[in-house]
Amino acid sequence: MYFDTHAHFDSEKFEADRLDVLSAMPAAGVELILDPGSDLATSRTAAALAEQFDYVYAAAGVHPHEAEDVSDSYMAAIEELCRLPKVKAIGEIGLDYHYDFSPRQTQREVFAAQMALARDLDMPVIIHDREAHEDFLNIMRQFPTVRGVVHCYSGSLEMTRDILKAGWNISFTGSVTFKNNKKAPGILAAMPADRYMIETDSPYMTPVPHRGKRNDSSYLKYIAEFIAGIRWETPEEVAAQTLENGKRFFGID
Repeated sequence: MYFDTHAHFDSEKFEADRLDVLSAMPAAGVELILDPGSDLATSRTAAALAEQFDYVYAAAGVHPHEAEDVSDSYMAAIEELCRLPKVKAIGEIGLDYHYDFSPRQTQREVFAAQMALARDLDMPVIIHDREAHEDFLNIMRQFPTVRGVVHCYSGSLEMTRDILKAGWNISFTGSVTFKNNKKAPGILAAMPADRYMIETDSPYMTPVPHRGKRNDSSYLKYIAEFIAGIRWETPEEVAAQTLENGKRFFGID
């Protein structure tokens, strides 16, 4: 059984069939799903889905793309969501210097504010880091008691060491199956068994052999199969280990 630790079923790409797709996940071998918000609206949708499905959990947070929209009242509403029983993390938060949809200084300020909230609420964080590794690490180190996972990981082996040294986790998507992802095999082979998770990042990052289609949690099996080949394990062993890791990280019994 699989744990999809990062899937955006709040996305408009699931507008036509969201409930049907989610209802089909247990039969597809998916035991748990965590849906992280990217702004206030999607965080509310994720929290509502978590209330509707026993096996769905949520995270609430502000993605760096949306950082420019944040106000004090906005953050107060995010904090209110974070206090709901089925909201298990603050996320998706972080920095994105590739698109720069929000000014970089604003991104850093909003990221730090959400890290402070995670510290105060004793909650883990889900991190988006794109072309902002140095600033991400600098802010991460300012909050040594906060636990986190870097999702959709694409960093270097050196950055991997920095993240693991801080006690954080790393999560891998279907991008590890892409032919041009040359770094993933070495990093996956070196990952401690108890420090990694798998995710679809649905509806994005669809793994081979379905690349180009809308992604959903049923495609986790292709990620597990790929990782199993790298780590000389069975897909069932990868599924069981990452399920255990995800439950422990998010505090799900």
